[in-house]
Amino acid sequence: MRRVVLAVGLAALVATSCSETTPPAGAPATTTAPPPSSTVALPPDPQPTAGGPCPYLDTSFVADANGQHVSKVQTSADKPHPACFFYALSGKLQLTVRVYVGDPAVAKALVDKAAPVDTSNPATDPAGWQGGYQATGGGAVYAVAKGGSAVVVTTDQQQTVKARTVTKQTISVLGL
Repeated sequence: MRRVVLAVGLAALVATSCSETTPPAGAPATTTAPPPSSTVALPPDPQPTAGGPCPYLDTSFVADANGQHVSKVQTSADKPHPACFFYALSGKLQLTVRVYVGDPAVAKALVDKAAPVDTSNPATDPAGWQGGYQATGGGAVYAVAKGGSAVVVTTDQQQTVKARTVTKQTISVLGL
């Protein structure tokens, strides 16, 4: 009988220690609810709406930096700095430059959308700017932000150094 009582007592002890306990009255309840979402509303992707030239990048610079002749340039309606779209002789888009100036959270989110922190290499050039770079299915991207400014450059070339070169020139010319 003693063994049965001991076994029942041990079973009760194990069951109690494995079950959830309720906090004492007046104690704050703890929950494991996920933190509130911190998503930022991003502006829509820029679309080419007008003919060039790009107000902050010379076509010959882009041709040299990206390694392809430029046949056409278009710009978006974005203010104060339109996005610039550079096309190859084949008529296909070869390079896009997007400049954002405004809310720092939006600038950072735009960079993370273009070069996600989880998959891209860290980018810290030029000094003081942060973001990422990576090869993509259709080329490469280099995206950085500093304060409320962001610059995102995509190219049809696999070498991210080409996108980085254009990014640095854009930041320099605009004085960002």
